[in-house]
Amino acid sequence: MQTLWVCALALQELAGPAAETAETATDVISLVTRTGLIEQLVLALLVIFSIVSWGIVAYKAWAFRRADTHTRQFLDVFRRSSKFSEVQAVCRSLGESPLVGLFQAGYGELNTQLRGATGDKPATTAARPTLKSLDAVDRALLRASGTELAKLEERVGFLATTASITPFIGLFGTVWGIMTAFQAIGAVGSSNLAVVAPGIASALIATAAGLFAAIPAVYFYNHFTHKVRGFAAAMEDFSLEFLNISERNFT
Repeated sequence: MQTLWVCALALQELAGPAAETAETATDVISLVTRTGLIEQLVLALLVIFSIVSWGIVAYKAWAFRRADTHTRQFLDVFRRSSKFSEVQAVCRSLGESPLVGLFQAGYGELNTQLRGATGDKPATTAARPTLKSLDAVDRALLRASGTELAKLEERVGFLATTASITPFIGLFGTVWGIMTAFQAIGAVGSSNLAVVAPGIASALIATAAGLFAAIPAVYFYNHFTHKVRGFAAAMEDFSLEFLNISERNFT
């Protein structure tokens, strides 16, 4: 009997947190259902912001992971290859790397200048083709770098918008709910806590929802911005490496 009594106490302790969790969830739902139309519209807007933000987070995390992987593979091929044409052959399979866009821009400018240089010479001339302008190659790399950075930063700005605007939207819903609650208190003519508390609690749910949408958006915006800066540094290093190789071999 003593063993059964101990087991019953243990089961009651285990069931306690689950029951409290279910009760809390029910309380939150009841708070939402007690809100007015304006507060419910505010909550719906905050939910939309939150869903879109999490979708962007999932997509950008996947995209940056692939970009990291393709960048490492591309650099390995680029540094092992003896000809740019060999690197060009793998660009299609590693297209998620921003370095691929830089390489193709620089390689295209090189080909344009080298074809023009050989076209101006007689057919019997066997001289090594040279670049007309290394600065033109540098400008092509800079343009491509700007394009690749814009691709990396795409949709990340929405996280900053979510982080900055959703707390204010939630605060608006709270202020409106408190105004409505005080009007109801005035109509009842009583300031009893049992009358005041439900309306204030329902109003504060909007602020909580705004913070729930904003806090993850702030974190992931800073995280993705850091990743973009890392890619920007990698592109700058690659541009210098590409220019050095071009200068050694074609000038």
